[in-house]
Amino acid sequence: MIPAKFDYARASSVEEAVRLLSSEEDSKALAGGHSLLPLMRLRIAAPTLLVDIGRIKGLSGVRDKGDAVGIGALTRHADVASDATVGREAPLLAKVASQIGDPQVRHRGTFGGSIAHGDPASDLPAACLALGASFVAVGPEGERVIPADDFFQGFLTTSLEANEVLTEILVPKAAGARWSFQKFNRRAQDWAIVGCAVVQNGLTRIGLVNMEAAPVRAKGAEEALADGASAGEAAGHASDGLEPPSDLNASSEFRRHLASVLVRRGLEEAGKS
Repeated sequence: MIPAKFDYARASSVEEAVRLLSSEEDSKALAGGHSLLPLMRLRIAAPTLLVDIGRIKGLSGVRDKGDAVGIGALTRHADVASDATVGREAPLLAKVASQIGDPQVRHRGTFGGSIAHGDPASDLPAACLALGASFVAVGPEGERVIPADDFFQGFLTTSLEANEVLTEILVPKAAGARWSFQKFNRRAQDWAIVGCAVVQNGLTRIGLVNMEAAPVRAKGAEEALADGASAGEAAGHASDGLEPPSDLNASSEFRRHLASVLVRRGLEEAGKS
């Protein structure tokens, strides 16, 4: 389909982007476009103004920030996957980024775009939840840092305000953490029917893919582990309190089964690392 009519503006700075986004009620930031443009073609999204932030300097690249790794929102997936600092300090993230889509998508899609999109079927939000990441947003009132646990609120809905720009992802360093990423899909480039990211670093955090309307953690499994349950026992609680969707790919019950299987595999793999 053809998108609805819209205006286009290119921002040269974060401040200009915020001003432009604030100028119209139905405005959207555009970076790589891999998430937004398909929605516009289907008219699920119909912004009246697109603000292109793709050429703003300083919003791409990986930086060592002491106790965290800072990843600019415009950093391409391929650059996250190949970056030495990410590979050393947050290897789970490098692994997940390396499996996104195909080479074309990885070389055009942006890390921040995937996060701001808030798709529960996307791998990166689950990884950020498992890693305890935070997101830096800049708006008219200045800068704020949003924990991943508070960021994803519903289907394609986040706590990012319409006139805010996501500028950076902060990932706590976890060089010594044990981790695993598991997903089940029919073809290599398909969205995962279910996936999970496991990080064990003192406590265990488990992010789930495609198990709710928003990216979520498997808190039932996490709590069971904290109470001394085995990997198999904890995995049985992977879908506690969740309402997995039913669609053409899988029923809700099948997703519950997959979550249990994948969380068990993830916990067992992380335990061996």
